Amino acid sequence: MSVSAVSSPSSEQPPQVVPQTVLNSYVGFDTITQQIEKKLLKKGFQFNVMVVGQSGLGKSTLVNTIFASHLIESKGRLEASESTRQTTEIEAVSHTIEENGVRLRLNIVDTPGYGDQVNNDNCWEPIIKYIKDQHSAYLRKELTARRERYIVDTRVHCCLFFITPSGHSLKPIDIVVLKKLSEVVNVVPVIAKSDSLTSEERDAFKQRIKAELSFHNIRLYPYESEEDEEQEKSLNESIWELIPFAVVGSERNVVIDGKAVRGRKTRWGAINVEDPEHSEFIHLRNFLTRTHLQDLIETTAMIHYETFRAKQLMAIKESTQPQKTEPASE
Repeated sequence: MSVSAVSSPSSEQPPQVVPQTVLNSYVGFDTITQQIEKKLLKKGFQFNVMVVGQSGLGKSTLVNTIFASHLIESKGRLEASESTRQTTEIEAVSHTIEENGVRLRLNIVDTPGYGDQVNNDNCWEPIIKYIKDQHSAYLRKELTARRERYIVDTRVHCCLFFITPSGHSLKPIDIVVLKKLSEVVNVVPVIAKSDSLTSEERDAFKQRIKAELSFHNIRLYPYESEEDEEQEKSLNESIWELIPFAVVGSERNVVIDGKAVRGRKTRWGAINVEDPEHSEFIHLRNFLTRTHLQDLIETTAMIHYETFRAKQLMAIKESTQPQKTEPASE
């Protein structure tokens, strides 16, 4: 059956199926993927991750463990006698790391002082402001008359939210902050230092957290999408089962069964952070770097940034419209 030429679809007619035509000889456009790869490898990639949680939860250690390099120093109190910060601060560090010819520019945004005060009211405000400020800076560069060819992207692609391993439930402040963060950034919650819990305590704690997140309608990454293929849906379902990730981080090597592995020693024995029986670290690392890295970047641009951008452009439009004046009454 032959297929006739396709006319441009109108609002009255549904679009017709576009026919697939057989080539008579090799053209060469199949190399476009190689061209894209070459260009991307030359340009490199940008990934911006924020860590939020109280001091002493091992935020810096976990980030260093994920990227297998010493990238960030601990900003927490080393001694109980040290004074706490009076406000939540924002500190960003940048590194370029390379693996098998792939260059990654990594921004790590720390939030020392968060949740450490006696009164933690509004402790999230500097964090939300920073995230929105990066959207605003990107939008300004987009709207300039002579836009840069490559806009430096400082938008936060992922926020690792560290939960204290209490074994009970989320703190009220955690629920408030998770709700606010989830509106502006991709949030990935983790139970820090989960080796302080028994496996039974850990599993029960995870289930309580899941129930609380559901009850408070806190929308976490990865998000459901009708456009996802079955493989993507299956992968995301496995991630939702794991959230919140119960993790242990360590930059040190310990010897287990005669083999040096990244881990730490406790009174119960040595823990291998990459052993799924001990920690869900390896699942978190694979999720962040091997399966969802690009999607985290794209979701930031397509969902969080676009939401911010639409609101800002609407506000600009409304502010520039002439005000309607009522006719003077006689």
